Amino acid sequence: MSQLPLFVLPMVLFPGEVQELRVFEPRYRQMLDDCLLEDLNFGLIMNNPMNPTNHWDGPMDYGCEAKIVHHETKGSNHFLKIIGGRRFRIKQIIEPALPPFDHPMMEPIANEDGYLPDLETIIQMIPDEASHSKLYISAEVEYLDNLPELSQKEQNSLTSIMQEILKRIGVMMNIDNETISEWIEQSPMIQVISESSESVYSVTSLVVHDLHTRQDILESENSQDSISILRTHLSAFSEEE
Repeated sequence: MSQLPLFVLPMVLFPGEVQELRVFEPRYRQMLDDCLLEDLNFGLIMNNPMNPTNHWDGPMDYGCEAKIVHHETKGSNHFLKIIGGRRFRIKQIIEPALPPFDHPMMEPIANEDGYLPDLETIIQMIPDEASHSKLYISAEVEYLDNLPELSQKEQNSLTSIMQEILKRIGVMMNIDNETISEWIEQSPMIQVISESSESVYSVTSLVVHDLHTRQDILESENSQDSISILRTHLSAFSEEE
């Protein structure tokens, strides 16, 4: 097992997926400093309000390692570009040293104007008996093996899903069938599909915005289940239209 700092957000990151983040909360600025100083990755994981950790939203059980590929600072904000790495499962949560600012314990430094206190001021609030001084959630995690390569049947299923979506878009745009067929054949969205298991994540990142569906696919133990979840979600979405 490995210990991993956690960025807990209403967001799901997939292996191989590129995302951008804005970091402004003191707890995550501290985490970013730790990661940059020690050249560490962090875990990006969807929040779970039903599993609080020292009064913060806790994490779901499964997340994805994030590698920083670009970092830029503008004022008090940090802008990151990250790429998803290995999937992981949480084995043990390590709670942050302090609760949120709306907790009674934090009242002495709470600011009614909404301005966040500086990191040094916040750290001074940590009790002497605390076992560490980290403001962010971290966890002991178990990294999961990559899924096996996709069979030709699974690749065909993904291709069929993408073709259906592109055709639906073409119809909505009143494009004639012949042009739609040519567009689908040449679309780079079809080209992301290969024998790599990351193809499932690539397709999902392109067409699924529902966080719980994305989380279910991230947690799937095999590609067949992931594709089934993807197809069920898109079928339900189509019926709602």
